[in-house]
Amino acid sequence: MGHEFTSADEIEVPASVEDVWTAIATGPGIDSWFMGRNEVANGQVKMAFGGYAPTSAITASEPGRHFAHHSGEAPDGRFIAYEFLVEAREQSSTVLRMVTSGFLPGDDWADEFEAMTLGGALFRRTLLEYLTHFPGRTARPLTVFGPVITDWDEAWKRLDAALAEKLPDAVEFHRNAHTLALRTDRGMYRFMRGFRGPMIAAHHVFSGDESEQDWQGFLDTTLGENR
Repeated sequence: MGHEFTSADEIEVPASVEDVWTAIATGPGIDSWFMGRNEVANGQVKMAFGGYAPTSAITASEPGRHFAHHSGEAPDGRFIAYEFLVEAREQSSTVLRMVTSGFLPGDDWADEFEAMTLGGALFRRTLLEYLTHFPGRTARPLTVFGPVITDWDEAWKRLDAALAEKLPDAVEFHRNAHTLALRTDRGMYRFMRGFRGPMIAAHHVFSGDESEQDWQGFLDTTLGENR
């Protein structure tokens, strides 16, 4: 059976066309809001996120206007494609239109689609925060896979309480059933419900010396007994 999908979003940001282009079409820019480490070179976009390392072919690249890449179609029909359209506006603002399309194979696509939809909302909102509060800056992406969770309601409660102490100056900028995101003047801190059970931290740090080891210890201590 499977499921084909397309979603489109449009945001206006107080950033230049050049800063928006850097964010969507360069490795350091994508590192600063999406997930994992990214490279844009030789007609490809490559990502490394834990053990997940997809490569997409660039299908459009008009600097300052249009960028798109496509995963290619697997034997079972699976694919995902991203397209970005950039338009300058008055007073140094920019409109960015984002289109995501793809196909999920099989009869059990619904759970994966839900996770993808909720995760996609997080990524789009992170891009908005990045271009609003950190345009032109480059983040260090920190990726940590925490404990496997069996009681998610309890896990989110524990996480909220621990973050109130660890990041007392943080502003929450996004939350849904699978994700949580906060911002400080040092970076953006995101937590996601992993598709196969772990709590995942996928942060973007612009200043300071915090590390993946620091956040691994935080997740293990905060959620280690929630199994």
